[in-house]
Amino acid sequence: EAPAGAGYTPGEAAPGDGAVAAGPTAPLPAIPLILSARTGAALAAQAERLRGRLLERTELEPLDVAYSLATGRARFERRAALVAADRDELIACLDALAAGELPAAATLGAPRPGKSAFLFTGQGAQWAGMGRDLYEAYPVFAQALDAACAELDAQLGRSLRELVFADEGSPEAELLGRTENTQAALFALEVALYRLFESFGLRPDYLVGHSSGELTAAHVAGVLSLPDAAALVAARGRLMGALPEGGAMLAVEADEDELAPTLGEQLSIAAINGPRALVVSGAQQAVEECEAHWRAQGRKTSRLDVSHAFHSPLMEPMLDEFRAVAAGLGFEAPQMAVVSNLTGALATDELTDPGYWVRHVREAVRFADGVRELERRGVTRFVELGPDGVLTAMARGCVSEEHAERSLFAAAMRAEREGPRTLAACAGAIEVAGLGLDWHAYFAGRGAERVDLPTYAFQRERYWLEGADGPGDLGAAGLDAVDHPMIGAALPMAGGGGWLFTDGWSLATHPWLADHAVFETVIAPGTAFAELALRVGGEVGCGAIEELTIEAPLLLPEHGTVHLQVAVGEPDEEGRREIAIHSRAAATGEDGAAPTDWTRHASGLLAVAPQDGGEAAADRLASEAWPPPGAEPVDIDGLYDRLAASGYAYGPAFQGVTAAWRRGDEVFAQIGLDDENADRAVHFGIHPALFDASFHAVLGVLDEELEPGQVPLPFSWAGVRLLRAGAPSLRVSVARTGADTLRLTALDEDGVPALVVDTLTTRTLDAGRLESARSAGPDSLFAIEWTEASVASPNGHPTRFAVLGDGGGDAVHDRHADMTALLAALDAGSPPPAAVVAFIRSADGEPAAAARAVAAEALSLLQGWLADEGLAGTRLVIATHGAVAVDGEQPDLAQAPVAGLVRSAQSEHPEHFQLVDLDGSDPPWTAILASDEPQLAVRGGTVLAPRLARAHGLAPPPDASGGWRLAAERKGTLEDLALVSSDRGSVPLEEGEVRVAVRAAGLNFRD
Repeated sequence: EAPAGAGYTPGEAAPGDGAVAAGPTAPLPAIPLILSARTGAALAAQAERLRGRLLERTELEPLDVAYSLATGRARFERRAALVAADRDELIACLDALAAGELPAAATLGAPRPGKSAFLFTGQGAQWAGMGRDLYEAYPVFAQALDAACAELDAQLGRSLRELVFADEGSPEAELLGRTENTQAALFALEVALYRLFESFGLRPDYLVGHSSGELTAAHVAGVLSLPDAAALVAARGRLMGALPEGGAMLAVEADEDELAPTLGEQLSIAAINGPRALVVSGAQQAVEECEAHWRAQGRKTSRLDVSHAFHSPLMEPMLDEFRAVAAGLGFEAPQMAVVSNLTGALATDELTDPGYWVRHVREAVRFADGVRELERRGVTRFVELGPDGVLTAMARGCVSEEHAERSLFAAAMRAEREGPRTLAACAGAIEVAGLGLDWHAYFAGRGAERVDLPTYAFQRERYWLEGADGPGDLGAAGLDAVDHPMIGAALPMAGGGGWLFTDGWSLATHPWLADHAVFETVIAPGTAFAELALRVGGEVGCGAIEELTIEAPLLLPEHGTVHLQVAVGEPDEEGRREIAIHSRAAATGEDGAAPTDWTRHASGLLAVAPQDGGEAAADRLASEAWPPPGAEPVDIDGLYDRLAASGYAYGPAFQGVTAAWRRGDEVFAQIGLDDENADRAVHFGIHPALFDASFHAVLGVLDEELEPGQVPLPFSWAGVRLLRAGAPSLRVSVARTGADTLRLTALDEDGVPALVVDTLTTRTLDAGRLESARSAGPDSLFAIEWTEASVASPNGHPTRFAVLGDGGGDAVHDRHADMTALLAALDAGSPPPAAVVAFIRSADGEPAAAARAVAAEALSLLQGWLADEGLAGTRLVIATHGAVAVDGEQPDLAQAPVAGLVRSAQSEHPEHFQLVDLDGSDPPWTAILASDEPQLAVRGGTVLAPRLARAHGLAPPPDASGGWRLAAERKGTLEDLALVSSDRGSVPLEEGEVRVAVRAAGLNFRD
């Protein structure tokens, strides 16, 4: 559309002007190309692969390659943005990147966490012809520039665009340097740049302008309409330009505190551009005296080429008239955050006060303070919208050195440089820094098409030996390997067209499953069964789920493996196949044998996908803007905390909802996997954690009242079609179709249809029922039980022992201040004691710091003990206080790590160390030191030892009251492993049985 009042559209010759804007299908003069990978080596390999593809397929156009890279590839940590105008330049850039070099105009780096700010340049950066090539290349830029010029032309009485696009050295170019024209030209250019970046999907967190650039910031923030902003900009420039000439401005290397006392009445600080980069402004003679003074001090000074002394007392004659103009305009509260020139802080309502803009003419520009405020607020991406990179250079000098290292400073234009190439480089740098563009919008109207590109250049390293074919080889065992994270092998059934798929699931092999917990129990998500059904269906030509129902939850044990079988039947007349999913524990029971019973968890029917693939519903969603019109944003802060309070204890892998909107009974959500699982999404049809997250948005929005102990979970699916596989993130629409039914449609991150679920039915899971299933499971076979230790009598000869430091009571034979004192006594001829007791004291302070300090002290003691050969025959007894939990106690967090540390040391040096945990009662040291138990606890004066017992909730053996226990029974010089009942008696191992070394929970069985 023609901008209001412009009288012409881009693409047509403007009245009195021969410039022509490009049509909507004009080629881009320069193209940004984005590559990314996990590592630098992989990035170089990606470049080499792409170079090879371009050499192999000469018909590939750089525009199509750039579009496909930008819109069809995931973004990883290591990124490169190249700029090329044609095929030869692109190949040369890829050559350099593959060789580890940085091509010209390229950006190499990684995403920079933080916020973003747009910077608008002030007077002095203008140049003849600025923006002319951008006007020809980008219709959005041309339309916005024309709209701004139309408003300003009426104020100036001439064509502003004619001055902006003037040739260097022409009379029009000379007029561009006049204040009344310069400020208007900068405003029009910067508004056009902002609208262009806005069309690319970029919206900053903060805006800041320098001097007249703050008027641009105020306009795009919504403070002033375009007509009012143009009126204020034109009046400002006209009134300034009408003032008598004769003032001067000087840049000085000094800080504000030392410069201010030397100014006098005729000079003012005009701008604070850095910690020691100030500009003074005022009468010519006073500026000359100031310059001489600071040069004599050895400071750098530089005169500015200006027509007037801006931001000085010489501006005062224009202020009343300017106030009258500002008072006649309409101001609104800013809709974006603007950092003020006058205060260097975040502006609020003062931008709506006409007096603010009057002060803005006279007072200093506190740009450095504003940039430091942006640093404090976490801005790490500074993008300058103006004719040059003036402000980005100054901003880098304003932030701390550390912050500058982790920040991006990019300019949309550079003086006298090709505009589209500079803009492409800026867009690429922004993408590298993590401020993602809407690349579909960037390439819109250019005729770009998706083309086939090389796959990811995986950097493979093998850490295991190559195995030979044998029983462990799937092919040798008659099985077919399946390339899927949750299905290992497939077996075609004899005598028909059925198939059997198998795998083993555990929290060790699939750790992300641990993040799907309900009522503190890890349950395999129903979406995992749906993913299995889609995958095996694809293997047998049935790409859709006609129906799938969950019959029993699959509880995953903390330790051990669950064997899974997916049985797919023969096809019926319509090609449909029945499916059933079973599991059983890998091994349970005392004999270690696998049980014979299987549990069926899900069953249903697979079907050949319909011809339209369910794309009709997804296409409707894809045709709408995102988020769709009429959808109201939903606050998801605390969503997973609220779900956890209801019983959904989801970990990071399943916390996928990042944004949500609601339109009636329909919820729209942006969902994505965490970084770790996003990399693996390509191996799935749809990652179960991502699939499950689409249900969370409904829980958090539509099911606002969840009854305690009652949580709805996916129960059955009907009409499931996977349209695009491997997406790490989705845009989903979930609509309520009944009391417990939903319809789900999903697009991938590029807006391409990915998944359709006609009906998802939910059922409520009861906490009590889940607890019953959990207590009956095989995961709780044994627990630690502390029982009174049987210790041998010292026969009147108590063990001679020493103590390091205080403690030990009257039974101590020797006492030493520390290890150094003990070693000195031994060197002096003292007989070595049989045992030395070292008391571990808790440290003060924050728990984590205290735990580190106590563990470090204990580690130093253990290492020093082993390092001294003179102590080889002496046992070190580590005495902790509350480091272990006995009968439901809560251990001391500062001391608990010491118990684990000592047990680790015992595994390497069992004869050197003993662990004794105290409770404050008087310990019977004679009995303790007479015992050869590696770990003991004293509670109420009684000595306890840990024993492995059958856990509560399982049936006890017939002749035992407290469950079976493992213990070591000494026979001569051998320690035989025996199974003994809780009360008395033993069942020794039969002769000929293999004896093994066992160490668990502080119990030691050797040979």
